[in-house]
Amino acid sequence: MLTSVVPKLPFINKQQTVDFYVNQLGFTVRSDYGDYLIMDKDGVELHFFSFPTIVPAKSDFMIYVRVSEGIEKLYDGYLHSMPTFRVTPLLTQPWGQKEFSISDPNGTLLTFGQAWR
Repeated sequence: MLTSVVPKLPFINKQQTVDFYVNQLGFTVRSDYGDYLIMDKDGVELHFFSFPTIVPAKSDFMIYVRVSEGIEKLYDGYLHSMPTFRVTPLLTQPWGQKEFSISDPNGTLLTFGQAWR
């Protein structure tokens, strides 16, 4: 039986990645193995691996994070805590989700979505 999916995302600079996910997005570092990190927030677990040659502007890494409630508050908090070029507008999509996206320092696109129907 499957129980969960844990994304593995790249990092170029570990400290910059930790600073972004902890200070900007509110994650907590659970484990640091040097070239491998584990962080979590609200039951969402993310793993990170060292990838020093990735070019952020050419990165194809992306994840979708479902939000159970309060996406407007989450959006407003993120919008005010980081440069606005990193955050897309909060939009209501035809597929029944309110969504916005953030680009991390490594070029990974994080899309946050909450059902509105």
